[in-house]
Amino acid sequence: MLHLEASKHTARTSARGRFGLAPAPVRLPCAPASRPASLAPSLPLRHAASLAPSSHLPLPSTSPRSSVVSAASHGALPEYKLTPAAPARLAVFVSGGGSNFKAIHAAIQDGRINGTVAVVVSDVPGCGGVTYAQQHGIPTLTYPVVKKGDFVGQGLTAAQLVDGLKNAYKCDYVILAGYLKLIPQELCRAFPRAMLNIHPGLLPSFGGKGYYGERVHKAVIASGARFSGPTVHFVDEEFDTGPILAQRVVPVFPTDTPKQLAARVLKEEHAVYPHCVAALCDGRIGWREDGIPILWEAK
Repeated sequence: MLHLEASKHTARTSARGRFGLAPAPVRLPCAPASRPASLAPSLPLRHAASLAPSSHLPLPSTSPRSSVVSAASHGALPEYKLTPAAPARLAVFVSGGGSNFKAIHAAIQDGRINGTVAVVVSDVPGCGGVTYAQQHGIPTLTYPVVKKGDFVGQGLTAAQLVDGLKNAYKCDYVILAGYLKLIPQELCRAFPRAMLNIHPGLLPSFGGKGYYGERVHKAVIASGARFSGPTVHFVDEEFDTGPILAQRVVPVFPTDTPKQLAARVLKEEHAVYPHCVAALCDGRIGWREDGIPILWEAK
């Protein structure tokens, strides 16, 4: 069975933006199979040849930020048949303990992701994510150059980083897993539509510079929002403004502390991020001409 997860990238709002009760789930009718060619999603060149659709796939007539077309309601949808390709090579960026990195690595090891972690990049050379990589024989790099502390002077320039990822490690995709620095323009342009990030809030709210980790959960609780959850999005040259690929929703209870909400959101992060990385590695993410990413579920 095939599900369709779509997203609509809207302008970012501040933490005082629109909150309150989430709308009821939207069930979308399918457009006719003979849709205009202009609406057909384009696939990444690396994997376009490996996707062999058994028939034309209908697109939803509208595209809310995250939606699923129910086969039970709208009839069986055709499946995508994937031709196995070489494992994708990933560069994973971390700044802390790397729990999402570990979740992705576990999904690679048990076969859920057709990829391999070629290198780990961090701005904190001694962080838990770097230690985990070293324990598993994964090379590590430091970016940017460290300006203070025990590792002062170590690290790469943006140009050296791009050269290393593209030429030395032959990376196909960049995965940000709790990396807190702004990604340099050079890297964004070297990996267009090939770099994912996960944010612990429902973007476009509670995003932007300074909104990370517990700060996001404190802001959500203070706002009175009834729902929160992680957002997986493509990376552009600003904080948290790239096109949204997927979101998961969790309740926010009146008595929640930031730690309680963080634990609830993190559980969903560890589920949705490997799911999206697997789709990226399989080539199951297409793009509408208006810049909306579409994740095809192959089951």
